[in-house]
Amino acid sequence: MQTFIVSLIVFGIIIFVHEFGHFILAKLSGIRVEEFSLGMGPQIVGHKRGETLYSIRALPLGGFCKMTGEMGDDQDAPPDPKSFNEKSLLSRMSVIVSGSLMNFLLGALIFALMFSIIGMPKDYTNHIGQVMANSVAEKAGIKANDEIISINGQRLNSWSEITGVIHNSSEKQLEIELKRDNKTIFVTVTPQYDPEREVGIIGITPRDVIWERINILSGIAKGFTQTYLLTVEMIRQLGLLITGQVSSDGVAGPVGIIQLIGESARFGWINVANLTALISINLGLINLLPIPALDGGRLLFLIIEAIRGGRKVEPEKENLVHFIGFALLMGLMVFITYKDIIRWLTGL
Repeated sequence: MQTFIVSLIVFGIIIFVHEFGHFILAKLSGIRVEEFSLGMGPQIVGHKRGETLYSIRALPLGGFCKMTGEMGDDQDAPPDPKSFNEKSLLSRMSVIVSGSLMNFLLGALIFALMFSIIGMPKDYTNHIGQVMANSVAEKAGIKANDEIISINGQRLNSWSEITGVIHNSSEKQLEIELKRDNKTIFVTVTPQYDPEREVGIIGITPRDVIWERINILSGIAKGFTQTYLLTVEMIRQLGLLITGQVSSDGVAGPVGIIQLIGESARFGWINVANLTALISINLGLINLLPIPALDGGRLLFLIIEAIRGGRKVEPEKENLVHFIGFALLMGLMVFITYKDIIRWLTGL
């Protein structure tokens, strides 16, 4: 139940921000918004204010901002100055991309708040988080939660100092001073050479992160930088996926994402906030892809209109393409959801 509630909150925030982007740009552009809704399906509650109906619908996954003339004007109806289709090409493009831009902005602001309130990961403490099975460390008697005090008599103050010594001591014997339950213990290890990383390793991972807070202005700058770097990496991974260089097994649908949110919730709200930012950025990017039924598909038709010198694609043809694209997306979503459920039931 906790996972379900947290997932509703996460999805609700992300979808609200996306649709609010369309809504606010439509209003600023003088386009009539007929309905602004969170959720899909039958209406649960609704309140009309001015020309807009604000509603919440039964199915929590989704939402929409319905604008007059969005799907093409009635050819027999007189021109409506508040119709989406009557606005300039630039205005229509700005309304279409505004949802994704708001998702990128949400991700950047979440990161900015995390960096300013919690801090940025600076290093790790000397406490050991995990000891790998059959590793050099395990054979030497090192255990999780042990604190490394020194190596070969050299006192160490952070995990980066610890790894610096171990990585540069491949096949060399080291004496490690540990603290365990307020007792001092000495063990001897010989780091093994890892050909993949080209360093010496003993098979341990850190436990606690050292956070460093930064001021809000630096946090905002870092937040946007982080969003940019993640977007670039997502584009790179998407390219590898399309070209078949990486497996599609890691692709998750709603069920898989809910599982990820549930797992993050068990480790605290910081992890949930971080995942919310990642999902929001991912949604913003995916929505801009030139796929029919998505914002990117609609943007593509506007670009075609610009290339044609302002001649619009016939609404019937555009709507048909979007309908086919929507049907294919729904089929893909069903397939991905099926894989999510099988993965969840089998534990793979």
